[in-house]
Amino acid sequence: MKWFLAFLFAGSLAAAGGPRLFFSRAFPGSVPPYLQVTLDSDGNAEYGEAPDDDNPLKFRLTEAEVRQVFDLADKLDHFQHPLEAPAKVAFMGTKTFRYENGAQKTEVKFNYSEDLSARALLDWFERMAESAERRIDLERAAKYDKLGVVKALLELQASMERNRLVGLDQYLPMLDRIAKNETYMHTARARAAGIAEAIRSGPAAPAATESKPKP
Repeated sequence: MKWFLAFLFAGSLAAAGGPRLFFSRAFPGSVPPYLQVTLDSDGNAEYGEAPDDDNPLKFRLTEAEVRQVFDLADKLDHFQHPLEAPAKVAFMGTKTFRYENGAQKTEVKFNYSEDLSARALLDWFERMAESAERRIDLERAAKYDKLGVVKALLELQASMERNRLVGLDQYLPMLDRIAKNETYMHTARARAAGIAEAIRSGPAAPAATESKPKP
């Protein structure tokens, strides 16, 4: 009986694991010089700026966002084929896509790809990274630099208006905190409240398309 229960427990853990996608970009001289993003099939995402980052920023994507990201990974056959473009171009950082599902693990590295699905997936991961960076900037300003909160909010709003953000609900706790805290400037409180209202009432940001991806 104990063996049977252990078998069921192990099976449930395996089922709960599910597939996971990993992305990293190593580009010395850029800011940050390294970043990585992971996303599992349940929508749990993590952003870090070091391979061994022990305190990654965690956030969630919507079901629709997750589906589009994993659909692109499916189109790329889970990274079992090269993606590097044959033409020589300037170095723009080493990108890594990796697919993990239980014992299965496949990855590909490239500098620049002409594959539209690869470029669209790269755009998704770059949007996840930008989303995390805007949140980090806002939380840091709210904690250490109250005069800089307005600037952080303006940058967040600009990224949002350019449809560069995903998992918009992740910003609501901090926006609400700023809007309700009288120690912040009125301008910051009003802008935070406005962004929060736009997130709650507005449609989800349009998904990245394969027709106009970033290199």
